Amino acid sequence: MQLKMDLEKGDTKVKIEALKKTINMILAGEKLPGLLMTIIRFVLPLQDHMIKKLLLIFWEIVPKTTPDGKLLQEMILEPELLEPLMPAIRACLEHRHSYVRRNAVLAIFTIYKNFEFLIPDAPELIANFLDGEQDMSCKRNAFLMLLHADQERALAYLASCLDQVTSFGDILQLVIVELIYKVCHANPSERSRFIRCIYNLLNSNSPAVRYEAAGTLVTLSNAPTAIRAAASCYIELIVKESDNNVKLIVLDRLIALREHPSHERVLQDLVMDILRVLSSPDLEVRKKTLALALDLVSSRNIEEMVLVLKKEVAKTHDVEHEDTDSNELAATDVLVFVREAIQKFDHLQPLIIEKLLESFADIKSVKVHRAALWILGEYATSASDIAAVLKQIHQTLGDGPLLDAEQKLLAGETSDETNQPTQQTTTLVTSDGTYATQSAFNTTPKLKKEKRPPLRQYMMDGEFFIGAALGTTLTKLALRYGEKVPLSKQNRFDADVMLIISGIIHLGKSGLPAKAITNDDTDHLLFCLRVLSDRSPIIIEVFDIHCRRALHDMLIANEVEEAAIQKLKEKPSNKIQADDPIIFVQLQPDRSSELGENVFEMSLSQALVGGRPGSAELASINKLNKVTQLTGFSDPVYAEAYVHVNQYDIVLDVLIVNQTSDTLQNCTLEIATLGDLKLVEKPQPIVLAPNDFCNIKANVKVASTENGIIFGNIVYDITGAASDRNVVVLNDIHIDIMDYIVPASCTDIEFRRMWAEFEWENKVTVNTTVTDLFEYLKLLLKWTNMKCLTPEKALSGQCGFMAANMYAKSIFGEDALANLCIEKPFNKADAAVTGHVRVRAKSQGMALSLGDKINSSQKGQFKA
Repeated sequence: MQLKMDLEKGDTKVKIEALKKTINMILAGEKLPGLLMTIIRFVLPLQDHMIKKLLLIFWEIVPKTTPDGKLLQEMILEPELLEPLMPAIRACLEHRHSYVRRNAVLAIFTIYKNFEFLIPDAPELIANFLDGEQDMSCKRNAFLMLLHADQERALAYLASCLDQVTSFGDILQLVIVELIYKVCHANPSERSRFIRCIYNLLNSNSPAVRYEAAGTLVTLSNAPTAIRAAASCYIELIVKESDNNVKLIVLDRLIALREHPSHERVLQDLVMDILRVLSSPDLEVRKKTLALALDLVSSRNIEEMVLVLKKEVAKTHDVEHEDTDSNELAATDVLVFVREAIQKFDHLQPLIIEKLLESFADIKSVKVHRAALWILGEYATSASDIAAVLKQIHQTLGDGPLLDAEQKLLAGETSDETNQPTQQTTTLVTSDGTYATQSAFNTTPKLKKEKRPPLRQYMMDGEFFIGAALGTTLTKLALRYGEKVPLSKQNRFDADVMLIISGIIHLGKSGLPAKAITNDDTDHLLFCLRVLSDRSPIIIEVFDIHCRRALHDMLIANEVEEAAIQKLKEKPSNKIQADDPIIFVQLQPDRSSELGENVFEMSLSQALVGGRPGSAELASINKLNKVTQLTGFSDPVYAEAYVHVNQYDIVLDVLIVNQTSDTLQNCTLEIATLGDLKLVEKPQPIVLAPNDFCNIKANVKVASTENGIIFGNIVYDITGAASDRNVVVLNDIHIDIMDYIVPASCTDIEFRRMWAEFEWENKVTVNTTVTDLFEYLKLLLKWTNMKCLTPEKALSGQCGFMAANMYAKSIFGEDALANLCIEKPFNKADAAVTGHVRVRAKSQGMALSLGDKINSSQKGQFKA
């Protein structure tokens, strides 16, 4: 009431504040039906500049229709206000400033759309204006109005200036592309009339026009020439545009083109042009380009493609790379490829060993050196190769015992710390103007830092894991060398290997390195010494046979997984039954089916799906599972909600039933959220008759992967009651994190990198009645919707212990990692599985939510 008084009788400042308060209340969802006429009568006539600006905002947000869609009574006055202004609006079409003219066109468009009787000749008026207008922004607005108000006039104008379209501005060309798209889809016979225009717009100066024209051309025609022109346009856009986001968007269009079987052959002919995108500096763009090019490989382009890729690899040798991490990742990928190649192609093993030995001394990364050592230890089989590997290891490790070499180096540094003093002489001018000489002796100690061989430098930095890998490599080489040479040479080789391994242990425990050797690495090196001294046939078989067999099994498992992923990507082929009708395209009355669906086939398939037995009952059961009861059956107002989760949106369809014999006034559903949930719009109050019911929908936005809670109450007034408002508290609705998590894959290197980077960890203790390790893993994957990254071969067998890595990704791009460590005693067959699950994520909410999900699932298992 006070707000209404301020708007009616207040001065200008009071009315401004009241109008601001009104706008804020409307934006908050409040209904103020009585104020609309007050504002029209007492505020609208004022000439104050601030009030006019606020009124523009008010007219934008104020509801103009009733709930059934009819115009409000107050809004019917709007045509009466506009009618005197129509001559002035018409006159603005001839104003000397283009700004006024283009806004006059938009004003006429809006008036014609809402109150056609005020300006019935608007299309004719704008068509005449379009013929004589020269400014591109005015022509664009006029053409846009004709596009929506009178397509016939828009087509007539376009046909009259079809040859001049390429000279138009880009804003007008975009509207022309939109018109052609709509017209050709509504009337396919018009395609031949306008498709040449689309071809011409592929050469427009505007990248936006070329992009839209290429997309329109693909939808209008499936001809190979059209697909080739559109794809070439996309490729030119990717190459010339500097924005990486634009490159990725257009690349996605090319990838979508490839999914069509008839388009893929055309793109195969353009694969060399696609490879031009590799010149982009962005890594993500180059990855997508290479993936697309590999999918388009065929016997016709494989040779040219290999030549281009060879040139790209050669470029990496000519450029000095400052990014050490990228070089390390690239070298690791190359060694993974070399490992697979040397395993699959036996005839290439001597050549690969030779090349790897040549480049072994140039490696600068400890991870790359470790991988190279494994390959050399596993595939160096001849006596000459084994001797060459040992010689290379001596060069990169240093001759003699490691500890003695480091102690000598340290002693050499201390003896050279103080060098002979150096004399510095300067000439000075004394007070009487004569010259004098001043000498100074510099005795500053000069430190001399020796450069160590790379393998020894790693261990001095505390990286003794490579020492353990070196011990394994030397042990394999010694066991293999002993089978090919006489006993004397074998003993000499074994002694050399044992000296190196024992030297690593002594160096690790000497205190000279930055970090001491770990107990695990020490035990591994001592085990290698024991293997060389005992030479047990069982252990020799493990070193010589089982290691390579494990690699073979892993490669086979990877191939099977890749084949399964590729099969999922492939589109199912159309199976034609013997009694299916044959459709002759030539006998069809028109070719409209190229632009859309076959309506007959679509309706027939819908009828078949709808008539399939059991499908309706199954859908109803699934829907009932998502219904949450919000109030009790004895409450005056009964409520239940159907929760529909669709990626970023949650729709609550709430059924409210008035179980009383009173009319409920201002019955309002008040909702609040907890977590990263946001209520989009406040539900409007309703009136419920006795024993009546209604449905209220509320939209909630989801911002991140985190368990959320929706809670609230229903408030209402009873007609004639003098008491306060009545409140019915609702049960909480829990939003499950599993609705936003999907299984995903990543490499072991990526998993370890993310595991080290993510700072939030949740350790969950395993509490279950399950007695089988593998069975618990399957249950955990089902509960968390994650994918197991550990190969099934590594999980097979019964050893009383299991460790597995799992990975999933949310629809918001968040990563979730999990590591399962469980065990079970051998002597107790009925004992339950024990252990823990460690969950890591970048955000705290993700880690906590996944941990809560595991705990709740385990408790639910006990109840079951």
